[in-house]
Amino acid sequence: MLYVDTGIKLILGLASLLIVTRLLGKKEMGQFTPFDFVYALVLGGILEESLYDPKATIGRLLFAFIIWAVLIYMIEVVAIKNEKIKTLLKGKPSLIIRDGQLDLEAMKKNHLDMEQLRTMVRQQGVFSLEEVRDLYLEPGGNISIKKHISAEPPTAEMLKHHVKDEDPTVLLIDEGKIKIEILHFAGKTSEWLKNELKKAGHSNIEEIFFAEWSSAKGFYIKTYEECYRKG
Repeated sequence: MLYVDTGIKLILGLASLLIVTRLLGKKEMGQFTPFDFVYALVLGGILEESLYDPKATIGRLLFAFIIWAVLIYMIEVVAIKNEKIKTLLKGKPSLIIRDGQLDLEAMKKNHLDMEQLRTMVRQQGVFSLEEVRDLYLEPGGNISIKKHISAEPPTAEMLKHHVKDEDPTVLLIDEGKIKIEILHFAGKTSEWLKNELKKAGHSNIEEIFFAEWSSAKGFYIKTYEECYRKG
């Protein structure tokens, strides 16, 4: 009888999970918000407790699943109709880069550092922040990018010309500090970096929030002052 009881609970748990998934709509995993994951986590907790607690009958488990499904449905309906509640529960996109201007305060608010940001950008097929016009951090944690026109895919007319491959950019300065290992990997020295920065008008490295460099395009530099400046 114990095995039958466990089997029925597992079947109910699977059915409930499928129902919850349908209630959340047709979303990819990357579109799930943290609140959506809470739904599934609590549902898993209910099922786990019922499996190992002999006092948790099938009827009580079914009752818990029904209440939970009704609550989820009500929250989803209210969130769709009320923008404030939707923002509170689901969150909203954060504009990290606007018109090429990086917002350092938005980065800190979302606990995002430069290496994380560059990794996410590379995963979108963009290998330099210089190409990015606007960048949104979506509620689910993924990013959306709008490139500058000059960085968009070439037209048929442009493809008539021979285009050479370019090495990806490297992050030589991050939050006012030289990335020594990356600098050596690029085959450069600290003296070379300091001289090149002086030529670009940056004598104080500590004032630089980040500096990218590539052999093809050279430097792309943003200072703390530029990142904090509001457009």
